[in-house]
Amino acid sequence: MKVAVVQPLPGIGDTIWHLPHIRAIAAHVGGPVTLIAKPRSAAHQIFAAEETVADYLWIDRNPDNRRGKDDGLGALGFVTRLRQQRFDRIYLLHHSKTLALWTALAGIPERFSYGFGVQRLFLNRRPFLSPPDLRLHPYRQASLWLERAGIAMTAAEPFLPIAPAAHHAVLERLRTADPTVMIGLGSSEPYKQWGAANFAALADALLRQGWPRVALVGGAAEAAMADAITAQLGDLAPRAIRAIGWTLGEVAALSGACAFYVGNDTGVLNIAAAVGIQSFGLFGATEPLLHSTRIVPIEPPGGYAKDGGTARITPAAVLEAIRATRGGFGPANA
Repeated sequence: MKVAVVQPLPGIGDTIWHLPHIRAIAAHVGGPVTLIAKPRSAAHQIFAAEETVADYLWIDRNPDNRRGKDDGLGALGFVTRLRQQRFDRIYLLHHSKTLALWTALAGIPERFSYGFGVQRLFLNRRPFLSPPDLRLHPYRQASLWLERAGIAMTAAEPFLPIAPAAHHAVLERLRTADPTVMIGLGSSEPYKQWGAANFAALADALLRQGWPRVALVGGAAEAAMADAITAQLGDLAPRAIRAIGWTLGEVAALSGACAFYVGNDTGVLNIAAAVGIQSFGLFGATEPLLHSTRIVPIEPPGGYAKDGGTARITPAAVLEAIRATRGGFGPANA
């Protein structure tokens, strides 16, 4: 039986949240599945060592700042590609009525999803969720649907395997096994960005507390920020590793070599927690994530808010959260 799972939310974190659900479905159907996801999810990098995903089918729909190739009339091309795959069964982990329609037009015999509103017309298998469930976090929606479908989720938290090639590549770059703190600079939205000055103050404090080194992690967009941070570190700058523009597989491998993560609420936070390290997330703008016990949320005074919430989190507050959770600041508490 050929089975597909659709996870259409675009973020890296969105993809990691759904790993327990993908695994549960793969175990239920007795083999690996094809994952249908958006290119921005970078699922093929994140899941490079994931045995429950056999293949990927990309859906380029509703991307930021451009028109996706599957938008508008491009939908016909996607439906054709979907039909050519000859799936026997598909699980849509989302409430999209459009995607449900496309699975029906592709002629997939067994179509499962949440069944909210009009979406129910294009599905032919139960169970369905109830209207109030639409307000739940996507992780909770998927978990609740699996429960009602009688599909066992043996591990509720995502745990991300590391590809051996990425592991070896990172060991070559690190060269030593010195204890390291991973600092996540990336931010999907400006209102989640803590800023170079705050990160520099945090890195400086951690290095002076005895940590041999910190790893500044981000994409190409964070290169200038990493430059600014290392400039502010002065004589301590050689102890700051620039993990800028690394592949997500390499970022996952780096996570496994670090004592803990601290940084913005972004995809790297979810990767670090899924690899298995304690992850201090700066939730100044959005509600803290609750899908992983390894994520330690740090909120500003008065709670999160998109308007200035992240700016209200001070380096001193972050250090205090680390001290309170780990019993101290330095590597002796690693």
